[in-house]
This record gives sequence, structure tokens and C-alpha cells, in this order.
Amino acid sequence: MFSIFRKELNSFFSSLVGYIAIIVFLLVCGFFMWVVPGNNILDYGFATMDKFFAFAPWVLMFLLPALTMRSFSDEYKSGTIEILSTIPLKENELIVGKFLASFTLVLFSVLPTLLYVYTISHLANIKGNLDGGGILGSYTGLLFLSAAFTSVGLFCSSLTSNQVIAFLIAIFANFILYAGFETLSRMSFIGNGLDYIVSQIGMQFHYNSISRGVLDTRDIVYFLSVVAVFMIATKLSLQKRKWN
Repeated sequence: MFSIFRKELNSFFSSLVGYIAIIVFLLVCGFFMWVVPGNNILDYGFATMDKFFAFAPWVLMFLLPALTMRSFSDEYKSGTIEILSTIPLKENELIVGKFLASFTLVLFSVLPTLLYVYTISHLANIKGNLDGGGILGSYTGLLFLSAAFTSVGLFCSSLTSNQVIAFLIAIFANFILYAGFETLSRMSFIGNGLDYIVSQIGMQFHYNSISRGVLDTRDIVYFLSVVAVFMIATKLSLQKRKWN
């Protein structure tokens, strides 16, 4: 597992992929947080990270499929998946190794945004007057959400040898899982009581819940379950391709 992890992480940083991913995430989030008129923190007038945590999931929704689309698609296309299947490496180790490499890249992308916290804290009328619990909860929720997006991306990559198709399927799946159920719950034909149940199926509900600064075990179990389901689905997809 660790050999795959190192191999994947090295492949990210031996090329421009890893650096571009980090730069794109920071530039896009920074642009909307500090530059876009009417939306940036300076126009908003409040010392809060809410703008960042509301927008970051949408950036990750596109960024993580771009990182994971080659995970298995490239192995299929180059034929190296056949080599991997002959060495003493379990499928679980292969999947987890690739998952950890992509997730680590997310950590490298998110870590520099702590500078935003420092900057906003010193821009406030009362220095340090920030909701520390809310910010910590939001970062925790963002990492859980990133883990879920990563597992979805790996599964989509295991379905096809075409990276573009894997990328598009992963974006669509992430959108449905994150915002689709939340949007559906607001439809007029969804009855009272049922709307709450429908919204709970989606990631956005649980991400917002964790972002309030209170760690509910139900939210944690939800994200861990999503990761587990798509990791298992990835394993089944690999097994199906191996036997075909």
C-alpha cells in the first residue's frame, strides 16, 4: 500500500499535476474570497471564513475528479494494470494507496488557506475575534467531503480507460451527491417531513452540519460510509474487469 502511495504521490509532484492542482485551488478560492466584487471578504465587512467554506466544495468538486481521473484509467490504457495484478499486492492496498495519495494532495492544497484565517483575524476590529470552533468544524467538514469526493473519483476512474469520461462521470456523481439531493428536497412536490429525509441523503447537509462546529457522530459515520461504499464499488469494478 505504501509503495503505491509513494508512487502516486511522486507521479503528482514529478510532473506539473500536483503543483497545478494546488495553485488552481488557491487561486480560484483566493480570487472569489478577496477579489470578486460583492462577494469578497472586504466588501462583505465581516471577519468570517464562511465565504471560503461555501465556495471551496465547488472547486473540489471539479479539482478532485481531475486528480483521480487517471488513477485507474491510465493503468488500463497503458496496460500496467495487468502488471499490478501479477505482483503480490491486494486490491485493497492498491485502492487505499491511490486514495491516500490523492487525499494527501488535497491536504497540501488546503493547508496554505490557514493564511486566510490569520489574515482575517488581523483585519478584524478586534484582533483574533473569530469563531474558532466554527472554523475548525468547517475545515474538518471540508476534509471529510474531500475524502468522499476522492472515493467517488477513484470509482469513476475504475469504470473506463478514457480519462475524460472518468472526469465527467465523477463531476456529475459529485454534483448529485453534494447538491442534487439538497435541491430535490426543496422541490414543491416533496412533502413536509420527506424534504428533511431527502436532504439528509446528500453530502451538503452533513457538510453544513459539521461546519457549525459541532461534531455529530451521524455526520462522521455518513462520510465514512460514503467512502467505504465507493471503495468497495471500486474493488468490485476492478475484479469485474480482471475476470472479463
